[in-house]
Amino acid sequence: MCGIVGVRGHPQAAELTRLGLYSLQHRGQESAGIVVVDDEGQARSVRALGLVSDGLDHDEVGALDGAVAIGHTRYSTTGSTTIENAQPALARFRGGHIALAHNGNITNATELRIELEDRGSIFSSTMDSEVLVHRLAMSASEPPSAKLADALRGVEGAYCVLVVIGDTMLAVRDPRGWRPLVLGTLDGSTVIASETCALDIMGAHYDREVAPGEIVSIGPNGVHSTFPLPHQPLHRCVFEHVYFSRPDSIVFGGSVEAARRALGRRLARECPAPGAELVFSVPDSSNSAALGYADESGVPFEFALIRNHYIGRTFIQPTQAGRDAKVKVKYNAVRDLLDGKKVVMVDDSIVRGTTTRGLVTMVRAAGAREVHMRVSSAPITGPCYYGIDTPNREELIAANLTVDEIAANLGVDSLGYLSLDGMLESVPGGPHGFCDACFSGDYPTPPPTDPDKLRFGCGC
Repeated sequence: MCGIVGVRGHPQAAELTRLGLYSLQHRGQESAGIVVVDDEGQARSVRALGLVSDGLDHDEVGALDGAVAIGHTRYSTTGSTTIENAQPALARFRGGHIALAHNGNITNATELRIELEDRGSIFSSTMDSEVLVHRLAMSASEPPSAKLADALRGVEGAYCVLVVIGDTMLAVRDPRGWRPLVLGTLDGSTVIASETCALDIMGAHYDREVAPGEIVSIGPNGVHSTFPLPHQPLHRCVFEHVYFSRPDSIVFGGSVEAARRALGRRLARECPAPGAELVFSVPDSSNSAALGYADESGVPFEFALIRNHYIGRTFIQPTQAGRDAKVKVKYNAVRDLLDGKKVVMVDDSIVRGTTTRGLVTMVRAAGAREVHMRVSSAPITGPCYYGIDTPNREELIAANLTVDEIAANLGVDSLGYLSLDGMLESVPGGPHGFCDACFSGDYPTPPPTDPDKLRFGCGC
């Protein structure tokens, strides 16, 4: 899961891209970067580890003149956090330059990389996205959209990709539509981003989604669309609605905020907590679900956990040590609300259980008499191969313990998960056309031959 932004046709493309990346910071916190193409056709790059505000200096980005720019915030599934793995990638080839930003995970990257290395390719990073750069450079097809279609043939997995070849910007979404990608306009320029919240902060108008399997080409002659990739059944990631996307975004054609409220209401019907005196969320991604639960159950909603907003998202920290450390400084319980109360704590998911266990301890230390945990998604029982950091089944608490055992492990008085059907029926466009592999074990593609992703972790 990463954030990608592209602008073509605006004199302040670099600064607009940087602005868009701010609103996609929740999709990746390990590194950020921008590539800009100036009026002479020269491509320049600025990349840095850390947050957009830390690494993309306002003056440095402002000095990048050009009307074409793409940007990226990185969240890796296993790959190391090094500047070599920061995106967008920028390479020179016989036709000029290729810049590429990728959100997703290529499941057959190992095989594709070995094929390329056997043909003499030399890689400078450990990210799967670099495979696409080499395949683009090797394609003899013209125009750029045909070159991109060439490069994607035989590529499996999830990808939303922005590419710049010359002064043409290209956007593509994989045929199964795993990750979101939207198209907008601003003062005659074209803007593409992972979520509509990026368009909002840039002042752009939301036009539509990039369709699954579609390549959008934005060049000197305008915007053109092709569908060169084989049709596949839709498998949009339901976790985008549950956790990843911002609540102010429109994702897969529906409101994330409305989806999370509906998930919470369905959870209240399926897993009531009789006698509860208040409902609170694990902020911030669970706020809407907790409000839905409170509304449906008639139990008051309170802000009983306070989040330090200067701390990033715990789930997407690349190491367990990083996740544990952030829990300690990220949250604080409000004793005046919790002391002596029977409470319902709503979270959007439980992955490893370590964060939840720490929060339950904190809530009990604040005096809660009973803690009833409610989760607005189904139990996560399998790894994701499409861009989420759950590579090993051994790390997933619900894959190894029963619900009662999980409740005991977390230290809660009761635990209730939303059913798989309830989750899928609550999101816009559901229940069909969503990927639920990490919940159901029903994977739409063969798993990677390198299931731990070893050297070739997700480039995003």
